[in-house]
Amino acid sequence: MRVKITLAYDGSRYQGFQVQSQTPHTVAGDLYQALASLHIKGKLTSSGRTDKNVHATNQVIHIDLPDFWQDTVKLKELLNHKLPLTIRIKSIQHVDTTFHARFSPKKRSYRYLLSSEAINPFLSSYITYTPTINLPLMQEGLDLFVGEHDFKYFQKSGGGNTTTVRTIYHAKIYPHKNIFAINIKANGFLRSQIRIIVSALLHLAEGKLTIKELQEQINAKKQTIFTLAPASGLYLTHIYY
Repeated sequence: MRVKITLAYDGSRYQGFQVQSQTPHTVAGDLYQALASLHIKGKLTSSGRTDKNVHATNQVIHIDLPDFWQDTVKLKELLNHKLPLTIRIKSIQHVDTTFHARFSPKKRSYRYLLSSEAINPFLSSYITYTPTINLPLMQEGLDLFVGEHDFKYFQKSGGGNTTTVRTIYHAKIYPHKNIFAINIKANGFLRSQIRIIVSALLHLAEGKLTIKELQEQINAKKQTIFTLAPASGLYLTHIYY
């Protein structure tokens, strides 16, 4: 009996989502522990593996439950009771066995939060603070990403992808009070792609990168930006099935 679980978590408390032999504290590790306490030993499959310090508001996983777990409302209640407050189960739904959390999605979206105000120590794990934000120039840069491109110069090594071509449907930056939010939606993302995109935008705002250089990197002609923006401002926000 397969279920789709939607959850949110505070990535600042974890070494990433996926269980790793040398990384004891992961989101999946806490999930497996809570599930095991309810005699559930199936394999968790996530829509994607978020890195250390990356947050999620709507991560999706699937798991095959034993037949005695028919009551998904009760299961959600018990899991939230057993999980730390850094992870919350938002919903559990029965799905067909053909549903696959990683391979079934049609689109994914991420949000990145920035602020140019003085650093707030209570929010520094959730927002990236930068001295310079140039809204018109950063939006001009984001506009270049929309469409189908070979993003081979916007990935961290080790992703194991068969292709680096992705289609970005939406890329916008907008202000909300004292925070600037970057929203990007695509049919998929390469490893650390969003963090490299944001790094490029920050370099644009600081005058360390030109629109021409950014266009060349998007066109896979020349790589100028190699760095990653901090993980603290990044949120996995939605998986579209």
